[in-house]
Amino acid sequence: MRQAVLTGEHFITGDVACAEGALAAGCLFFGGYPITPATEITEHISSQLPEVGGTFIQMEDEIAALAAVIGSSCAGVKAMTATSGPGFSLMMENIGLAICTETPCVIVNVQRSGPSTGLPTQGAQGDMMQARWGSHGHYEIIVLSPSSPQEIFYQTITAFNLSEIYRLPVIIMTDEMIGHLSERVIIPKARAIKTVSRPRPKGRKDRFKPFKPGPNGVAPMAIAGEGYNIHVTGLTHDERGYPDMTVEGQDEMMSRLTGKVRQNLDDIISTEAYRLDDADIVIVSYGVSARTSLAAVDEARKQGIKAGLLRLITVWPFPEAQIRRLAKRVKGFFTVELNLGQIHLEVQRCVAGIVPTFLIGHPGGTIMPPERVVETLRARAKIT
Repeated sequence: MRQAVLTGEHFITGDVACAEGALAAGCLFFGGYPITPATEITEHISSQLPEVGGTFIQMEDEIAALAAVIGSSCAGVKAMTATSGPGFSLMMENIGLAICTETPCVIVNVQRSGPSTGLPTQGAQGDMMQARWGSHGHYEIIVLSPSSPQEIFYQTITAFNLSEIYRLPVIIMTDEMIGHLSERVIIPKARAIKTVSRPRPKGRKDRFKPFKPGPNGVAPMAIAGEGYNIHVTGLTHDERGYPDMTVEGQDEMMSRLTGKVRQNLDDIISTEAYRLDDADIVIVSYGVSARTSLAAVDEARKQGIKAGLLRLITVWPFPEAQIRRLAKRVKGFFTVELNLGQIHLEVQRCVAGIVPTFLIGHPGGTIMPPERVVETLRARAKIT
């Protein structure tokens, strides 16, 4: 059974690269519903899953799509879905269910301009806060943001690995520009790709506690039907999985759900620094906007402005400690993103007024040109 259908060097879109990354990670189930601009992920993986012994199901809507993904994951299969803004909104309740039941899965949001139907064929980055706080209650989640088709291939593998390690849904927040961008993508052979599977239980099946944390705060996961004593519910529950309708039970469960992420931040958070060593000004960006920001840094340097880029590969959990360290030695921060200020709010929070912060935002529909970023940097070059 092959893990990746394509190997070698290809000129493909980000959406196709995402589907191939899922196959390379060992994904064997995809439950989806067509929506622009994510449909190409669904189309490609639906044709390729049979070649690796997997299953594709087109459900009646996005609610059912994620429900099917959760069910297949509980049956022991790596599973994924892909959508865009309106469908992502419909998935929020089931994202909360997957978090509460500690069910690993991968969700891809190829963002488009909103709200509501918005501009279906035009990109944006307007769902970033929704990815963090869209479901009700308090929780931790992992969100990645690729900047190229090559990166979305590898980030999809990373998303599956993180999901399996920490037993939670992992979200890939890409956008129409990256999804429909065609670039060179190198897909290595399966033996060169590192994949991870969820921790598995040991010991007596009748004494198994499905939510008792292991050393890293994550509980081993039994496969439904293999004989372990399992009870799964979206209610507040104890380590046995049984409902616990007490304040103490809620506190214990929430400590478990949030602790497995908070206690492993160094292993989860990933960023990329570009020309930051001597920078006076830090641009914080992610996804397609980071491509704009990269060009803007080089042009700003030519004009005597000592700019650098902090690219967020992991957007959530947010790299708070890194932002705070930078704030102690630079003159200011600029956030470049295709919305009117979402991740910028996090930058402001972490900088905490130590130095000025500025938003270079755009509501979406087009890619922000580097010239606009440089012009704003130049206007603020004397910030103190």
